[in-house]
Amino acid sequence: MAEAVFHPPRRKRRVFETYVAPFPVDVGGKDFRMCQAEILNNHVLVRNPEDIEQLYNKGYFGKGILSRSRPVYSISNPSLAAKWQGDNMNMPIISSKKYQYHVQWAKSVLQQQGLDDCSVTRILENYTKPLEPPVLEEDRAEQTSNSCNRMAPSTENTEFPRQSATESGNVVAPRPENQNEGSKRASLEGDPESGPVAMCGLKEEEQGEVKEGATGACQNPVHRGSEVEESTEPRSGDMSKSRECTAEYVLVEEEEEGSFCPGDDSAHAQGNLVKKEKLVCRKNPFRIFEYLQLSLEEAFFLVYALGCLSIYYGEEPLTILKLWEFFSEVKPNFKTTYMAYHYFRSKGWVPKVGLKYGTDFLLYRKGPPFYHASYSVLAELVDDNFEGSLRRPLSWKSLAGLNRTTANASKELMLCYLIRPSDMTEEEMSTPECMKRIKVQELIVSRWVSSRERSEQEEF
Repeated sequence: MAEAVFHPPRRKRRVFETYVAPFPVDVGGKDFRMCQAEILNNHVLVRNPEDIEQLYNKGYFGKGILSRSRPVYSISNPSLAAKWQGDNMNMPIISSKKYQYHVQWAKSVLQQQGLDDCSVTRILENYTKPLEPPVLEEDRAEQTSNSCNRMAPSTENTEFPRQSATESGNVVAPRPENQNEGSKRASLEGDPESGPVAMCGLKEEEQGEVKEGATGACQNPVHRGSEVEESTEPRSGDMSKSRECTAEYVLVEEEEEGSFCPGDDSAHAQGNLVKKEKLVCRKNPFRIFEYLQLSLEEAFFLVYALGCLSIYYGEEPLTILKLWEFFSEVKPNFKTTYMAYHYFRSKGWVPKVGLKYGTDFLLYRKGPPFYHASYSVLAELVDDNFEGSLRRPLSWKSLAGLNRTTANASKELMLCYLIRPSDMTEEEMSTPECMKRIKVQELIVSRWVSSRERSEQEEF
């Protein structure tokens, strides 16, 4: 049998962040933080932004549900934000077409709640009407003191005009008069319509009419219908729920046709027609939140090995034994994959899901932002004689295809055998303490090339 040769990980050419820590646990214990997650549709989600930052930046646990890896999704259009960057706007900037998509999503949710078309139209019209951008109290006081020296802005429509010639396409960006340089994004206090429209349970007025703003728990489009019932007892996750129930103000870029100068004749009227672009502040009727989704192995490792995460199912935090049983029911091979995950994490690797390469894990050094994955891992639970009911019985053809796929991605295929003692019972496997008696054997599969492996001095 040929001896496996260790190949150093390939470092990425462009690295845009610094390495913080291998685990989200403070060694000294001063800044230790207990994070919180919840189970929705058999998935483990982290909603608190501080917990998301803690878990991903330190150890690269989980992935964003709306992003490829790091949870950095934003509703703002990057090209529009760069286009209007001279105006010092601290609110998301989106196009009118994208805003209409959010209005249609909110309309469909309201229709599912049993409202008639007239009520839905009235609610959306009142909720999405143009308004003044929200400012902080100190900014509002400063604007009030300066309002005597300028024209008072309209209370219903705050527009930030921009003109561009239709032929040349040159954009001129004057600074808006009614926007302060130090204005910051904040929610309106005391506004009865500050909650999103797409919510569960609409309150009606005494006269039977529906209010302009809907009240209740926010509706998440990604996990709609899987929300748990609200509890009257406060807990640490209320901060994220209050964030969901606050209104989100966006700047919508809209276009309008401008009139040409009255002194121009009709021959040059077509060329002098200009297109005005403006930013209109509106409420977002259908908010989309970026959450951190943890795999079952990552979630259990944070609970069992590090002790920095508590997982709730409804309003009840689950114990380690309940999580072990619940995850084993959701994923039948969870015990095998978790033992492999725990082993590689303890060795300093960062295992991530290897589904796109047909394996269980991909092993990274430090994390995906710094190095490419070095190994694709298949985990199997066997007995002392390397026998047992394999999860993935591989034929020579399937093994060769899997090895070729892994080699084309500049990785190596590793078979991780978890050796279970013959006298271990199923009762012992029902608790995570069984890992104390499990042994691990690693095997790297490589393609044998005769021209490379042939010795220089051949004996005849």
